[in-house]
Amino acid sequence: MAVRIAVFGAGGKVGKAIVRAVAEAKGATLVAAVERADFPYLAADACQLAGLPPSGVRVVDERPGEGAADVWIDFSAPAATVANVEAAAKAGAAMVVGTTGLLAADQETIAAAAQRIPIVLAPNMSVGVNVMLKLVADAARLLGPTYDIEIVETHHRAKRDAPSGTALRLGEAAAEGSGRDFAAAARYERRGDIGPRTTTEIGMQTLRGGDVVGDHTVFFLGMGDRIEITHRASSRDTFGQGAVRAALWLSGKPAGLFDMRDVLGLK
Repeated sequence: MAVRIAVFGAGGKVGKAIVRAVAEAKGATLVAAVERADFPYLAADACQLAGLPPSGVRVVDERPGEGAADVWIDFSAPAATVANVEAAAKAGAAMVVGTTGLLAADQETIAAAAQRIPIVLAPNMSVGVNVMLKLVADAARLLGPTYDIEIVETHHRAKRDAPSGTALRLGEAAAEGSGRDFAAAARYERRGDIGPRTTTEIGMQTLRGGDVVGDHTVFFLGMGDRIEITHRASSRDTFGQGAVRAALWLSGKPAGLFDMRDVLGLK
């Protein structure tokens, strides 16, 4: 049987990409498309809104009922995502969460819900980015403490959170690989006479402008050479495809909190 998928934030740019990915995936079917109450295209056909032939699934402002969907995919906003996770736990639906900008308290709520349902939580569902996380952790471990680590991310002008969730996850991967505490090592700003760079810090720089979907580069800067690991997203479809891959993997799994490394077998 096909995995029945509900998409939250279905009218957004990433939401439309997820709808397209569900329509194109074998073994998946779209059963619900959810948006906020003031969304201007409520009642529109979700697939048609995403640039596909109509499917009969209309955009609504209500969550699917218990048993109506196997997996909920949420790329909305932090407050909405937390409420949706709690509702999914009550409904017994598995959940894929790609929302960024989540606070520590939000993540704790999601972790608590994962004791009741299976959840994949990842700031970036792109398969390429998650392979990059593995490469960054391995490079940090192999290069050792003599290489300085800097991360630069670029996104479109409308992105609200900074640094991006992906950049933060890359920083965590670099810290894990090099045996550092990311919270203590992360440095988000340099200005004025700050003295020489410390050997333990991980620099995080944010650029915003234009319509950039998402660029991330991790620099390993040594004395005499450097390594740069870069991922550039040219389309949001990569996020949609990864989210649907996670949903298909998640269906039938026991309760627990997973990430894309679990989905891709990278752990």
